[in-house]
Amino acid sequence: MTQTIVATESIDGFFHEIVTGAIRSRGVEATGEATTYLVGLLADFAAPGAKAGETMDRPLTFLLDEALHTAKPAERFERLRVLGDGVLYSSGFFADHFEARGVDQKYLIGIGAAAYGAASSMLVSGHQPDAFADVFGELAQKFDSFVDVVGEVANLTIAKGVASSQSLLQIYERWLKTGSDTLATALTERGLVPVRGGRGTLQ
Repeated sequence: MTQTIVATESIDGFFHEIVTGAIRSRGVEATGEATTYLVGLLADFAAPGAKAGETMDRPLTFLLDEALHTAKPAERFERLRVLGDGVLYSSGFFADHFEARGVDQKYLIGIGAAAYGAASSMLVSGHQPDAFADVFGELAQKFDSFVDVVGEVANLTIAKGVASSQSLLQIYERWLKTGSDTLATALTERGLVPVRGGRGTLQ
């Protein structure tokens, strides 16, 4: 497909297509509510002016602790939700960045799951509609699986957006780190055959 985010009439439609595809390819069981939430999250971060890395400006344990101890319930919930969203998005799109900084993936998953889990508990205790609580509870319980889904979305987005040799190099570099079949296919479709050895090579 040659569709790109820029060319797509509806950014939600673009992400719905690739999120559902990523969920299938990763074999993740996800409710329609969780799928819709992921689509909205990705669309929000793709919007002009979105600051995807803002969540990571300070140690995540501090951010989680501050959110949990925020006095006003509405503000506490929002801070927990934003933290969960930021960790989920960043873990999927910028995993190599965290790896380079020596941040363990299990640590990130623990923080994100805790944030969503606490948000879910607030909704349950506040007698809010169960569907809302279930979405955050589902995101918390399957956080590692949803990180894989967002990572696959990142791979698909990068593969769809190849427009230059620099973009092709970015795909190759990400393939080296992830071994993604999606990225390998994108390279092959452009006449480059990625080969796994001691180090990844192109033929």
